[in-house]
Amino acid sequence: MPRDDVFEHGPDPDNPGWRHWNLKDETLFNGAVMGKLITRVEDDERGTPRARLRMFPERRHQNLQGIVHGAVTLSLIDISLFTTMHTLGSGNAGPSVTLELSTQFTGAGSPDKPLDAVTEIMRETGSFVFVRGTIEQETHVVASFSGIVKKMQARQPAG
Repeated sequence: MPRDDVFEHGPDPDNPGWRHWNLKDETLFNGAVMGKLITRVEDDERGTPRARLRMFPERRHQNLQGIVHGAVTLSLIDISLFTTMHTLGSGNAGPSVTLELSTQFTGAGSPDKPLDAVTEIMRETGSFVFVRGTIEQETHVVASFSGIVKKMQARQPAG
């Protein structure tokens, strides 16, 4: 699970069955740019567990066409890789980085509906996690993606 000293990941009272996925320091990227994020684990039609990370678009997330900016969608995807590692994987992400991300935009995101990253782990090794998923609004698919996260070793203090 994420570290309690930096993450807020308890149950979300406004959304039963969901948990917070927010940094306690709201001046960092997730809170300052993305706003409130919530997550849950659910099974697909085959019984395969999937992680769902939800954001709530606001005016600040729109581009000039009045749709969700592609950079916001990419940010949600990137954050979802780590949510997936913690909720579906070994949970042993420690320090880690996005190594590769491939995204195909297939539609526009509406700013008046929640935007969800729905993900699954394809494979996890001692050093890597391979994730794939889609960005969805209800039945509308906004993007599909795959990504690889590299698990890093915690740095030891010098001396």
